[in-house]
Amino acid sequence: MNDPERIGTHLTPEEAKEIHKGFMSTFTFYVVIALVAHALVWADKPWFPI
Repeated sequence: MNDPERIGTHLTPEEAKEIHKGFMSTFTFYVVIALVAHALVWADKPWFPI
């Protein structure tokens, strides 16, 4: 029960790294989609004239 390889979430460090890798790739994809959406909206109706 007190496995020193486990973290407080009951994951091994390898499992935690795998979950973190998946989270970061999903988060990056979300940010890219948001940036594209903002660029498209700005192209249609610029709110800050450049």
